[in-house]
Amino acid sequence: MINYYNSESGRLCPVNDPEIGCWISVIDPTPQEIKMLIDDFRLDSGFVKSSLDEEESSRIEREDDQTLIIVDAPVSSTDSDDTQIFYTMPIGIIITEKNVITISLHGSQLIDEAVRGTIRNLRPAFKTRFVLQLLLRIAALFLYYLKQIDKLSSVAEQQLHNAMKNELLMQLLALEKSLVYFSTSLKANEATIEKIYRGRVMKLYDEDQDLLEDVLIEMKQAIEMASIYTGILSSMTEGFSSVISNNLNIVMWRLTTVTIIMQIPNIIFAFYGINTVDLPLPYTWFPILLAIVSTIAAVIILWKWKKS
Repeated sequence: MINYYNSESGRLCPVNDPEIGCWISVIDPTPQEIKMLIDDFRLDSGFVKSSLDEEESSRIEREDDQTLIIVDAPVSSTDSDDTQIFYTMPIGIIITEKNVITISLHGSQLIDEAVRGTIRNLRPAFKTRFVLQLLLRIAALFLYYLKQIDKLSSVAEQQLHNAMKNELLMQLLALEKSLVYFSTSLKANEATIEKIYRGRVMKLYDEDQDLLEDVLIEMKQAIEMASIYTGILSSMTEGFSSVISNNLNIVMWRLTTVTIIMQIPNIIFAFYGINTVDLPLPYTWFPILLAIVSTIAAVIILWKWKKS
């Protein structure tokens, strides 16, 4: 799917045909659309293929009059078990002499927010500033999703004390895996932005320096937050495993205690039920009384032993 947008009064508006200075948004293109991008817009075929590769890492590359910037953007979704999962997806940004073209294999919140006007003052005609605004929003999305991960881990921690099942443990492991993805992508994005900051690959203007510095600061902050949350979540996962094991031991101890207590009357009634001679007081009331007293004594002994 290919859409064209241009700015009017500080907001993006869709246009029917490509114009000079417009933003071209490409999401999951068909083979015919890929051919059109290469033939009509003269895009480098390698740039297009790299932008559609899910395993492509963040980088910046220049070929003739085109510049390719691939950055990892955070994505959130829900699996079949209604568990929220987080991962990253590469987005290719190709800057030509006339347009800025974004290419991705799937839709993302970044593109949706840009189309809806959540990102203010987007002007595709100012190509460098437009790209930096997208990069700044990607960094902000990383920070937002990191806070969501922290909230989910806090909820799991509140449910930790009485947990004996593996669902919460699997959720924490999934969050820890997401943080690994985020940390790897953020470090790659930081390296790409530092290359842009040096100004050797992409032309920078004086008014864009402050915006680029903000992007770099946001990325560094996200890297620091991801590192902190990874350490916290790793410790929490280890503690969670110990809590589950401890809760299971407590349940097994209770079951063992009940089994021991229930065996006492069975042993006493078994002796008096096999017609063994010379048993004391072979009357019905005596084994019943003996079983009750022995059971109460066993309960008291086990209770005091548990407290000690």
